[in-house]
Amino acid sequence: MTFERQKNLPLEYKGKQLECAYRMDIVVETRVVLEIKGVEKLTPLHTAQLLTYLRLSKIKTGLLINFIAAALKDGIKRLVL
Repeated sequence: MTFERQKNLPLEYKGKQLECAYRMDIVVETRVVLEIKGVEKLTPLHTAQLLTYLRLSKIKTGLLINFIAAALKDGIKRLVL
């Protein structure tokens, strides 16, 4: 499997290209975005961040993974556009 870490996600604003507007944690096979967190609880802001990455990158599937959860399975949230 191929993957990219800290993949830049350029953004166009008012006709100008902003090169490092966003940085996705991990992109796997250009098909899944992994957003890695280490927080006590995932918030709607974390979900919005991943949804923004999915919309801008045109990738349909994303995983929001929180490694601080009591059980890892409880810290994984799957989002699909």
